[in-house]
Amino acid sequence: MPSLKFLGLLSLSLLSGCATQLDSNSQCGTVSSFLAPEPELGLYRAVVTHLDGKPVISQPNYRLSVGEHRFTLAELIDSPDLNVALAARTPKQLTVNVEANTRYHIGAKFNRDKIYSGNNSDFWQPEVLSQESYECEFPKSQ
Repeated sequence: MPSLKFLGLLSLSLLSGCATQLDSNSQCGTVSSFLAPEPELGLYRAVVTHLDGKPVISQPNYRLSVGEHRFTLAELIDSPDLNVALAARTPKQLTVNVEANTRYHIGAKFNRDKIYSGNNSDFWQPEVLSQESYECEFPKSQ
């Protein structure tokens, strides 16, 4: 029977492989989902559930190869103005075209311009909330 330490290292290795999607010969960018919510602007956190169609454990940062990456996000909107059924709170997809040495902050935009109720899932949309220059480096091979 494998040791717990081995299983833990194996799990960590598999998870980091899913989340980084890197090739040591290419440039990278970062997609982050940790910005504090700004309810007054209708901006909230979102949890990443899938990256490029593969399930992942949500992380604050994803170091990715340059190019197009598809995120599946679940919103974390906590507003007294939100009055939709639980069934309407479904994940949505966001495509980010990652450029070298750029960080993209992603999250959920609450569409407060209408009253949403019942099973209307149009109350939010995934968005790139901001982007900035950010030096992205690959982990050194050991």
